[in-house]
Parts: sequence; C-alpha cells; structure tokens
Amino acid sequence: MTINDAKVRAKELRDLLIYHNHRYYDLDSPEISDYEYDMLLRELENIEAEFPELVTSDSVTQKVGGQKGEKFSAVVHTVPMESLHDSFSYDELRDFDRKVREVTDSPEYIVEPKFDGLSVSVEYQNGVFVRGSTRGDGAVGEDVTENLMTIRSLPKVIKNAPEYLEVRGEVYMSFETFQRLCEQMEENEEVPFKNPRNAAAGSLRQKDSKITASRNLDIFIFNIQQIEGSTLNNHKDSLDYLKSLGLPVAPFYSVFTDIEDVISEVERIGNLRGTFGFGIDGAVIKVNDFSQRSLLGSTAKFPKWAEAYKYPPEEKSTTLVDIEINVGRTGAVTPVGVFEPVLLAGTTVSRAVLHNKAFIEEKGIMIGDRVILRKAGEIIPEVVRLDCHTEESKAFSFPTLCPSCGSTLYECEDEAVIRCTNTSCPAQLKRHLIHFSMRDAMDIDGLGSAVISQLMDSGLVNSFADLYRLRAIDISTMERMGEKSALNLIEALEKSKYNELYRLIFALGIRHIGLKAAKLMTEHFLSIDKILEAKAEDYQAIDGFGAVMAESAAQYFSLPETRELIAQLKKLGVKMPDVEKKNSGGIFKGLTFVLTGTLPTMTRSEASKIIEEQGGKTSSSVSKKTSYVLAGEDAGSKLTKAQSLGVNIISEEDFLNMLK
Repeated sequence: MTINDAKVRAKELRDLLIYHNHRYYDLDSPEISDYEYDMLLRELENIEAEFPELVTSDSVTQKVGGQKGEKFSAVVHTVPMESLHDSFSYDELRDFDRKVREVTDSPEYIVEPKFDGLSVSVEYQNGVFVRGSTRGDGAVGEDVTENLMTIRSLPKVIKNAPEYLEVRGEVYMSFETFQRLCEQMEENEEVPFKNPRNAAAGSLRQKDSKITASRNLDIFIFNIQQIEGSTLNNHKDSLDYLKSLGLPVAPFYSVFTDIEDVISEVERIGNLRGTFGFGIDGAVIKVNDFSQRSLLGSTAKFPKWAEAYKYPPEEKSTTLVDIEINVGRTGAVTPVGVFEPVLLAGTTVSRAVLHNKAFIEEKGIMIGDRVILRKAGEIIPEVVRLDCHTEESKAFSFPTLCPSCGSTLYECEDEAVIRCTNTSCPAQLKRHLIHFSMRDAMDIDGLGSAVISQLMDSGLVNSFADLYRLRAIDISTMERMGEKSALNLIEALEKSKYNELYRLIFALGIRHIGLKAAKLMTEHFLSIDKILEAKAEDYQAIDGFGAVMAESAAQYFSLPETRELIAQLKKLGVKMPDVEKKNSGGIFKGLTFVLTGTLPTMTRSEASKIIEEQGGKTSSSVSKKTSYVLAGEDAGSKLTKAQSLGVNIISEEDFLNMLK
C-alpha cells in the first residue's frame, strides 16, 4: 500500500468508525456487529502503525468512543475512564506479555470475564452513594445518579466504608430480562433492541428513572478508581475488599504468573460464556500489582498494563426444515425459519425470524437448505447466509392468503412487507387489544396479555367494543380472576371512557399514526366526526403529516368496519370529547423553536408548552427553517449546527424578554 492509498483508506475508516461510534455509544442503536466494528478499527490501527505520519489527534484510535449527551448534566472524571486494547489471537496476548516483561519483573496477571454492558462510575462519601455517571468520552460523562439508584444490586449505603470511594462498573441487562423486553416491544410492534448491551445503555440513559427502574438492570463492579481512608496494593485484594463491602463483583477471577496459564483461563471462560445469564464478549487480563501498573503507564487511550481478548462470534450450520408464517398487530406477515436444533452460544436454537419475502429471496434460501446461524448479541438467533443447497431443497412459495383468517394478503409497494388487511383477523386482534389498553392509549389497568387471552378464548371479546360490554360476573368466573379483580377491571374500563380524543385515536392502532400524530390530528380536526369526514388531502394539510401518514389515516377511517366500530364505542359510552381549538395567534405564530441544554429556571417541556400556547412550534432538529434555538447549559451538537447555519440563538433570559 502506498502512502497515498493509505491516506485515503485511513480517512474512509475514520469516517466509518466515527459514524458507528455515534450509533453505538450515543444512540444505542448499532448497525454492524461488534466483531465487524473491531475489524474496521484493527485495519485502521495497522495502517497507522505502518504510516505513523497519518496518525491524527482526533483519530478514533486515540480516543474513547462516546460523547457526553444532551439529556444529562456533565461529570468530569478526575481519574480518566480509559478503554482497553483488544486482542483477537493468543499470539497477541503473548506479545502483550512480552511488552509487560520488558518493563517489569515477574508480573502476576489477574483474569476476569469482560462484561458486555455500559461502563459507569459510582461514588460513595462516607459509605453513602452520592453520584453515578457514564464513561462518555473517558474524560467527561453524564450524571445518571437517579437512574443508577434504581439498580437493586447496587448498595446505596455500605458499612465500614472508607471516607471516599469511587468504583467503576458495568451496567448490564440479563438475557432473561432482555428476552422479556424484546417480547413486550414486539407485542407493541416497536423495534426491539439489537442486543442486551444496547438495551442496558438505552435503559440507563432514560430521562424518566421510572422507565429505567422497570427495565430491571444489574451491575458488576470491577475496579477502584479512587479511595481515601484505605490502602490497597494489588487488584485481587481490591476486588476482595469490594466484595467484603457488599458490592457486586465478578463471580470469579484468578491470578496467574505464566502467560500460557492465562491463555488457558481465557479459553476456559470462552467455553463457559453460553452458560452465563449475562453477556460477556471477552476476557480481561490485567497486571495485578499496582506499583507495576504505575511503571507501565498508559497511552493516550489505553492502559499498557491491561489487555482485552475478544471472542469471535460463534456460527453453526444447520438444516432449514420449514418456514412458518406469523401475523402481527398491523397485519404484517413475518416468515419464521424452523431448523434442526443446534447448540449455539450455550442454548439450543430451533427457530429464527427470516424478516420478509425479500430477505428469503436475497439470501437464496430454500426449505431443506443448510444455513449458517449465529446469535446477534449472543441472544437473538439469526440467519447469516446460505451454506449450501441439498438434494431435498425446494423453493418456498409465500402464501397469498392469511394463515389466520384466510383473507387475501397484500404486498405493499412502499415497504418490504406483506399484510393481512382484515381488521378482525384473530392473529391481529390480541396484539391490537394489548396496544389499545396500554398506558399511552386507553390506559386500562389490569388488562394485560394473559387476561386478554382468557377473554378471547372464552369468546367474551372479539373487538375493541366488546371490552365495554364486559360484566364483572363474566370476568370473575375466569381463572385467577376473582370478584375484586373483576370489579377493578370494570372500573378501569369505565374510567377509560373519559380519555381525551387523541388517546382513542392512538389506541386504534392505525399504521404510521403514533401518539404525536394522533394529537396533531385531533388538534387539526377538533372532533371525531370531522376526522371521519376527512380525505387524504385534508390529512396532508396537517403540519407534520406526510403523504404516507395521510393516506394511511384516510384509508383507515374510510373503512365501513371502522365507522361501525366508532358508532358502537359511542353507543357503549366512550365519550370522544371535542378538542378545544388552540389560539391560532400569539407572539410566536409561524415561528419554529429548537430547545437544547438545561435551562436555568424552567424545564424544556415547560418552555415548549409556552411556545405552543403562543402559536409557535417546537422541533427536535435544527435546519435552515428553524427560527430560534433556545439554548441552556451543556447545549451540544444542536447548538453547533445552529451556529454553522446562522440560526438565531437565544438564552432563557432572551426568551422571557420576548414574552414580555
């Protein structure tokens, strides 16, 4: 490779890695696997090693990946939260050992599992938990104290504690919790998290700590960052000490003096990783003695006294026995592969989603084929590629009729989805009812998945309207539903009749119409009668509605069965109150605001409410059409973009003066 070729490729790799860093650390929504990312990073490291003159101070090889976000206030780390250098072969571990021995004599190594979660700092003052923060870029992180408080295994008070203690840990989500969360999200037809690590990160960085609490996160503590009032000489002693204080540390860790024994332990942990209830993506090897660590020091990004060994993703070949068809809440038809059972990452796998018709055609998959399976994030089985056709292979024909109700299936032109459009389809009904009763919709407390199944199985409920025909005596005879539970459910159903109109619109589960769109719709038309009269062009006149949303809403409300459902709900006492027309004037009429950072005296939601009351709009992104960016403390990328576009930037004081 010439210097010019290297320069071009290094630039391509840096841009790619910065993009994927942002997806992984800041958005908690990666597009590539950890292994694919690691290989891109290793390629860049190799280029920079061969051509040192190409190394730049802002290269991802010189910095920790994440950034301090806008949701939380900043925390400056007194002790940097460094990353680890990765190895992918045992020879690289031997090379790490050689470099350590060039500086120190007779090093001891401690080997621990490398947890796959979100790295955090936890601080205790005289034994009381006072602050928690994310790693961020290693130097500055986010204050997530309130959210860390919801983790039950993390002590809030520790006995016999030193004066001050800062520890580093890894927040994670167990496989069992992750599986439940994904099932719940799929029931609501939300896009599930890709793996437990991103689920943990997304859950910890919620603005509402109640959501974090509901996600049942856990933590392992693996390092002391700072300590006052106690002296420790090596890492093993520090882990033992943390354990004695009641902090949750790794379930096992061992000390070795020979690198070959270290490699054997790394291999042993790798063989065990499928048996754990949590995710690990490697093993960590650290020099045990703290004085030797001081001699070895750190690079700009990594400590020289530690190395991470990353395990490659496990892949297995198996036979595709059959393809089954599932029907979702919005009628989306999803093919599911049924395989000869195969042991993969510690569990037996026999089924995996094949996504859609296009996926099957692109992969060239036929029933009877040998295919390669792996687990995305060590948990969700997926088909990676076709291994080979066999003599028994036969092409799969996608059905033309719904397997649940027999209605004709329609292939959507604008998306790679085939749908059943029968709103009474039994396969869709349960998911519709779950969505209808959820908190942001009709908020029917006590109407969970199990109760809905019983109501459907008993023939009591075949539509939304049937919910309001239920009697306590009918419910009380069902399994695990006594008289009190039945009365509570009837009371919750009665209460739901008085919800705002937008909640009912959202509860109906119209494709492409979320909670915000439902609000916009009701604020525009003001009544259910006007909504029923509207055409697609009327919906498209709503600010914030695109052609797809407008067409979907118009089509839904034009269906005779929809009109009949609305009529039945009205007859059964669901109020559907008219919406009070908003003041179309106000000093902010025609203006669009973007809010960023922490305001001195009001929350961003309070400021947004004032803007809307005064005829203005708020947006989540900055563009040339933005009128003002209202910026507070710790304003981030939105402020930078506003400056680059020349958008007016105002403070809270300016904002309040405008109101005067």
